[in-house]
Amino acid sequence: MKYRIFLLGALALLAVRVSAQQKKEPWKPGQLMATKVLADRISNRQTGDMLIVSIGPDNPIRGSVDIGPGKEKENIAALKSLLEKTPRDKEVVIYCGCCPFDKCPNIRPAFQVLNELGFKQAKLLDIPKNIKVDWLDKNYPVNEEN
Repeated sequence: MKYRIFLLGALALLAVRVSAQQKKEPWKPGQLMATKVLADRISNRQTGDMLIVSIGPDNPIRGSVDIGPGKEKENIAALKSLLEKTPRDKEVVIYCGCCPFDKCPNIRPAFQVLNELGFKQAKLLDIPKNIKVDWLDKNYPVNEEN
């Protein structure tokens, strides 16, 4: 009997740990955009119907609007202000690139804002390592001041 209780307790603990590790992200896999896709669209001048927003410490991507780190409340307020004037069917791509994607403190709060405001074409630029490795080192299009 003690063995069964121990086994049930161990299984319950394992289930809690597994669910904690499967943290639900505010985006769906189909909402991730590869850096090459965005770089090609910028190079081919196919971004007229798109809003590109940096929610990180810098805005090196050509044509992007700099909001500042998404972990800071005043920057989230600035993002909301920008997006309130934006049609909900416009394609909006946000990015950071400060650190590895899975550890970034800026992308989740910013993407949550896109969800809350009801953007139908919300995208998150998939930057697995950082902006230097995944954009700059590949010579993708940058803003003139960078």
